[in-house]
Amino acid sequence: MNSVKKIIISSVCIAVLAVILSFKSSQKTKVHIQFTNYVGNAILELDSTYKNELGQAFTIANFKYYIGNICLKKIDGKNYTTQDYFLINEHDDDSKQITLNDVPEGNYTAIEFIIGVDSLHNCSGLQKGALDPTNGMFWAWNTGYVFLKLDGQSPSSKSAGNIFEYHIGGYKKPINSIRKITLNFNSDKTVSSTTPLSVSIKADALEVLKTPTTIDFSKLPSVTDTRNAATIANNYMDMFSLLEK
Repeated sequence: MNSVKKIIISSVCIAVLAVILSFKSSQKTKVHIQFTNYVGNAILELDSTYKNELGQAFTIANFKYYIGNICLKKIDGKNYTTQDYFLINEHDDDSKQITLNDVPEGNYTAIEFIIGVDSLHNCSGLQKGALDPTNGMFWAWNTGYVFLKLDGQSPSSKSAGNIFEYHIGGYKKPINSIRKITLNFNSDKTVSSTTPLSVSIKADALEVLKTPTTIDFSKLPSVTDTRNAATIANNYMDMFSLLEK
């Protein structure tokens, strides 16, 4: 009889433990990241007219870029990282919203990511999702991915149709256009199962055209290979900032 009781008690304990573990596993933590594209202080509107640092008028027809290797920096040094890639596309509002699941609970001080695609993923052959070549962000197997595209028109451009186009890539020396971005929160951000964290990031397309190098549409209307790519990459390194209340 005692052995029967022991079996019953053991079975009950196992069942209770299973319920507890199931409950814990269902408590998923989320971090929502919202990218909003701007031109200076104005939210980007495709085909609207803007001016660069030289006063040259321009319109933007296409703006998209790769975000990858997102790292949430934790106050205790136990950072959360993901190797996933995301293609932010101004033509697709859904692409500007990223959700990270199962982020460890705790306090975080910063978010870090690269703009571009690292060497491993550039050399991994045919891929799916954001890195699918059908997204129009892949040159060829020997040159890899386009990290950022900014296309439009300017009366100052001497190219046919007054177009300008900056298609930036290159992941190895001597031309490496990958740039790491670190954005520090104004105050520590808490992630918990009951309180998802929301991070809003501003991406300023105007920064692609300035600082440290001011782009003159009449002199450099096109960058579509590794030549001059580093110039544009150094500019877009300052493209991101946090939109914090």
